[in-house]
Amino acid sequence: MGILGDLRVLYHMVICPIRGQNHAERMNHFYSGQAADYDDFRRRLLRGREELWQKMLESEPFTNTVWMDMGGGTGSNLHFFGDAIDQLNKVYVVDLAGSLLEVADRRIHESGWKNIETAEADATTFIPTEGSVDAVTFSYSLTMIPDWFAAIDHAWNVLKPGGRIGVVDFYVSRKYPVSGHVKHSWLKRMFWTNWFAYDNVFPSPDHVPYLHRKFEPILFEERLTRIPWFPNPFFKMPYYLFIGRKKTAATETTATT
Repeated sequence: MGILGDLRVLYHMVICPIRGQNHAERMNHFYSGQAADYDDFRRRLLRGREELWQKMLESEPFTNTVWMDMGGGTGSNLHFFGDAIDQLNKVYVVDLAGSLLEVADRRIHESGWKNIETAEADATTFIPTEGSVDAVTFSYSLTMIPDWFAAIDHAWNVLKPGGRIGVVDFYVSRKYPVSGHVKHSWLKRMFWTNWFAYDNVFPSPDHVPYLHRKFEPILFEERLTRIPWFPNPFFKMPYYLFIGRKKTAATETTATT
């Protein structure tokens, strides 16, 4: 899409006011004018997605399993499965933005995938036909879900015992993070929180601690990335990768003894 596509995205991100009476309406208003340009711009902005998928697939086989991508948007994450996508029993792409799911539906049709289903639904309440799933992923979507804690709780509820969650997203640290976690400066915490809030994106200091509390951590990495067209290349946005496992009854018993 090139520069014109970037300008359309930046217009909706920086200038165009977001309207709507509820979260679903605001999401559709925000994305409807940039859906066609979304993937190209986000590919340079949203780092770590492909790596998260690879690490999820490498750590344990997913043959004949069910996977939910919450806030999956245009379905661009589906390509990160590679040939493994045909081995999964079902993949759900869940999003509130119908304009993005229209792109996902075209992608699914053109790719000939028969085991992929899109759902225009809320990540805090959506229940798959199977009732429970083996994996749930949030790719830069937790920061856009107002009740993000409910989304994490819901992911825990629909995951089978031993099932895994994968998250990649922007964040800011707590003022006093736990030992071993990165501590961000006051300027970085204030700037990124307010800069993203204009687009109803909320990098939270509580996402990382809550994920660690709710799931048994398998992988956690804290990183930095540049923002496309941002004037200062040295002021980078923090993001993280997290893979966790839903604790089984046996695991919880061992942890408390």
